[in-house]
Formats: sequence, structure tokens, C-alpha cells
Amino acid sequence: MKLSQYNYSFSADMLAKYPAENRDEARLMVLNRKNGKIEHKVFKDMIDYFKAGDVLVLNDTKVFPARLYGNKEKTGAEIEIFLLRELNRELRLWDVLVDPAR
Repeated sequence: MKLSQYNYSFSADMLAKYPAENRDEARLMVLNRKNGKIEHKVFKDMIDYFKAGDVLVLNDTKVFPARLYGNKEKTGAEIEIFLLRELNRELRLWDVLVDPAR
């Protein structure tokens, strides 16, 4: 599968800027794979798309603020640090990407 297969057009007003007050009222985009038709529903309508024997897998991972911004002490140049994974909790040691980096 290629990343380009995930490209589709949508208007900017369809992008959620804030979470729905009631989580089951969050918007849901449904793609009919047979005819390519796109429907706009709400999350609580998802049950209408399940059949007997279907399985729902939930991802309960948590998102943390992994992108940090700062300035170099000597030059004041702006830097961005992206936290990839924690290597050692006691030492507060992380695997990171830094931009710009040499």
C-alpha cells in the first residue's frame, strides 16, 4: 500500500478544531469501499456498520506532547526537539530528533 492512496480532498471546515463536548457526537467519515461514496456521520452511528461476528479493536494509547521548541543558549537560534521514545525513566533519557541538527 502506498501513502498516496490516503490522499483525498476535503474542505477545511470539515477538520475538527476542538473535540466534541459529547464524545459520541464527534464527526465520523464513512467511506463505502464498493462505490467510493463518502458519508459524514457522528461516532455513535458507527454501530450501524457492524454485522454479527465483526470485531472492534480499541487503541487506548495516550498521546503526549512530543514536540518541544526552544532556543540555543549561545546563539539564540530556534530549535525543535521531537521526543521519539523514553530510554531510561530514572535518568530522564530520551531518543530524540533535533532540527536543525548537525
